[in-house]
Amino acid sequence: MKPIVQYIIFKIIQLKKKKEKLPSKQFEKEMKNAKVEFSHLIRDSFLILLGVLSAGFGLQGFLLPNMFIDGGVMGISLTIAELTKIPLSFLIVVVNLPFLIMGFSTISRQFALKSIIAIILLAVSVHFIPFPIITEDKLLIAVFGGFFLGLGIGLAIRGGSVIDGTEVLAVFVSRKTSLTIGDVILIFNIMIFGVAAYVFTIEISLYAMLTYLAASKTVDFIVSGIEEYLGITIISDKNEEIRLAIIDKLGRGCTIYSGKRGQSLKQTEIIYTLITRLELAKLHTEIDKIDKDAFIVMHSIKDAKGGMIKKRPLK
Repeated sequence: MKPIVQYIIFKIIQLKKKKEKLPSKQFEKEMKNAKVEFSHLIRDSFLILLGVLSAGFGLQGFLLPNMFIDGGVMGISLTIAELTKIPLSFLIVVVNLPFLIMGFSTISRQFALKSIIAIILLAVSVHFIPFPIITEDKLLIAVFGGFFLGLGIGLAIRGGSVIDGTEVLAVFVSRKTSLTIGDVILIFNIMIFGVAAYVFTIEISLYAMLTYLAASKTVDFIVSGIEEYLGITIISDKNEEIRLAIIDKLGRGCTIYSGKRGQSLKQTEIIYTLITRLELAKLHTEIDKIDKDAFIVMHSIKDAKGGMIKKRPLK
């Protein structure tokens, strides 16, 4: 539906230009915005489709045939499917539906609509695509079933949707209570694994935990980006030399802002730059060459884009 809507909007803009004779710059801006939205739509749709196929493969190829469960809303669906023999494809939609309704008010309408489409596609994928059963080894099932399921969830999130409503529930509850999102997810999964231990066996519950760990780590990796960056703040009397070293030796950009030292209130320039973890040792080497007493603060950056971040490869 969205591509059709975009096409209609584009045609309306063309008609408006002819009828109202919009200035060319304004028309170009409208055209550019429409193209950007359409390109993002194509990218998001591809990521969601890839995520659906990956999650479907993880479910059908590993977890479902071997009575394995996961955490989150998907874990609830798998548990109910094992107990009642109701088709998982039906449960994926029904169990996620309340969380998607929360998504309308908690996050956005567009997010909720994308998620509904993604979950329906996952249900169709699980029901109609005959994924092969890969292995009966329990350790491989837990690790790789979790990996492919987590890969699917992560790609769907990258595409602006979810195929597991746990995060939506966590956001909703955190806004109504003093609990953090992490607290809600942890409590939710403890309940699921406790039920699995009671209804099935402790062994199945332990494997479910392993599956969940594999899935959650994969989601973190996909959502946070392939490259994890570090934000580096540097305070030194030799800030100009360090700035040139960052630009010339590491090929990175940096930002300079003014500050004052706490004790002397002396004016100083502060350097801020982003590097990958692989470049950290080289940065330390270059800074030590210039000023061994430089004050350095580092913190993790989940993802970044633009500027000089990805223009030069590592040497």
